Amino acid sequence: MTETEQKVLAIVGRVSKKDPASLKPEQHLTADLGIDSPRALELLCDLEDQFGIEMPEDAVGKIETVGDILKLIESIKAAPAKG
Repeated sequence: MTETEQKVLAIVGRVSKKDPASLKPEQHLTADLGIDSPRALELLCDLEDQFGIEMPEDAVGKIETVGDILKLIESIKAAPAKG
């Protein structure tokens, strides 16, 4: 498991009040982990702070699973810096 994956799972685990070790990429944030809108906002803010990134609004609306978060973070980190 990469450092990025560990950090993402730790944040998702804290926000969802689940053990990070039990989280799976296919788990749905709402249906499986009970993350409602206020917690989703907390999750996004924590991820942005942890990785020093800004989540694109169009991508945020497409996040449904733990795996979606992992893919998005990896793609943002891999993208060339703007400016």
